[in-house]
Amino acid sequence: MAVVKADGFGHGLADVTRTALANGATWLGATSISEAVAVREVERNAPVLSWLNPAVPDVEAAYRHRIDLAVPSVRHLDAIVATGRRLRVHLYLDTGLARDGASPDEWPLLVDAARQAHAAGRIEVVGVMGHLAMADRPGHPTNTTGRLELLRAVDMAEQAGLRPVVRHLAATAATLTDPATHLDMVRIGIGLVGFDPSGSTCLRSALRLTAPVVQVRHVLAGTGVGYGHTYRTEGPSTLALLPVGYADGVPRSASGRASVLIDGRRRRIAGVISMDQTVVDLGPDPVELGAQAVVFGPGTDGEPTVEEWAAWSGTIPHEIVTGIGPRVRRDVR
Repeated sequence: MAVVKADGFGHGLADVTRTALANGATWLGATSISEAVAVREVERNAPVLSWLNPAVPDVEAAYRHRIDLAVPSVRHLDAIVATGRRLRVHLYLDTGLARDGASPDEWPLLVDAARQAHAAGRIEVVGVMGHLAMADRPGHPTNTTGRLELLRAVDMAEQAGLRPVVRHLAATAATLTDPATHLDMVRIGIGLVGFDPSGSTCLRSALRLTAPVVQVRHVLAGTGVGYGHTYRTEGPSTLALLPVGYADGVPRSASGRASVLIDGRRRRIAGVISMDQTVVDLGPDPVELGAQAVVFGPGTDGEPTVEEWAAWSGTIPHEIVTGIGPRVRRDVR
């Protein structure tokens, strides 16, 4: 399953969806029903699953667009059945995260309700799913516990007469590190665009964020830069202005630590990253208007990587790539 939520992890839902299907994916995943509808508008045939919805979901939209729904509770199931629309559902077990999914205590109740609804032709149970809490830590015992809990849950469902055709548990990290979690299907999200949360596999980032130099300023030593003058030049300096900021996905929290690549060299960001603007200190070196700065990319040309920006910001690559704003033009090659 290609998980193309959050606008294809910031890379463009339609482009990521088409690329994934062209390269072996057979299912598609999204969080909300509205996201799944957008996926269905791109792809008419592949199964699409939505797994994070309110207790009374938009069943009509799911039915109309042939979207599978994850069911994390009896209340969610009752709301689906009450509409009279026969949907394909995946029973969702909480395998250790204490967030979405039915708790182990509620699972027998959910299975029994699903059995009755399935037998009455009100739903079709096609899957059982879970999500691991420690998949980014290969070998952690919590992952084994989660896998065994899911298998016990599947066994309970089968003993009740249900016949789910897909059991799925592993997202990107578990897919790359733990074959025992693969079961019938794996869900790849951040891995589609080149990142492994476990850090155990060397994937190549799929994106490069660039911005042109739109203004050049020559200043004296001790010049304060940006809001609050948190940065002052150490000597006579060339300051280059880039028209990107935190509204475009360049995190303000990286101010004071981050750098970009200009003319083949890393240059430090001067001062606080603003909503729309970032200033770069080139020291005494010149720069031309229109020169391209590489904010982040795969790192193959010496530019900062998304992983570095995540470290500078105290976060994870997921937050960096999904934070790239809609006004940033996407060029797909």
